[in-house]
Amino acid sequence: MQGFWPLALTVLLWAADPPTINPFGPPAATRDDALPGRIQLSDGTTFRGRIYLTRDHGLKIYDESSQRQREVPLRSVRQIDCRVKQERMEREWRFKETASDQKLYTGRSYPQREYVHTITLTDGRTLTGPMSAVVYLDPNAGPKNTKTFLLHQRDKGAVGKDLSSLVYVKTIKIEAPNP
Repeated sequence: MQGFWPLALTVLLWAADPPTINPFGPPAATRDDALPGRIQLSDGTTFRGRIYLTRDHGLKIYDESSQRQREVPLRSVRQIDCRVKQERMEREWRFKETASDQKLYTGRSYPQREYVHTITLTDGRTLTGPMSAVVYLDPNAGPKNTKTFLLHQRDKGAVGKDLSSLVYVKTIKIEAPNP
């Protein structure tokens, strides 16, 4: 009888383990944390689908009113708006020689922008400040068609391009999930 109890306890503990997950298995068809919404770019292009972030990450924004960093979960967000704080054409420079502190102007320039984001929470409060994040949009056409959008604090374009070529995410609107 004494040998039976440790065996029963071992079987009970073994049965309580969670199921094994295959890291190389097929991805899930949809993410359970994805929310329906739309993303509008500065050139007017709009994408609709399910929006999500990197797993176990929130939106990190430096709240200028309270002077501190905040992390906001996506499920608490109603809308994210981006406003251009400053934009300019920067001149491209290079060093005259290796290990030299003299710079030479190359004659070329590139566009540069700084942004300020405003997050509107589901309860109506807003947080405003610089933010950097990666946002994914699944257009309900499968995981291979997922689009990636970067929310920048500052952005720099290619040399020789103008400011209109620097497209950014203007608005992210989270829609109420269907009942």
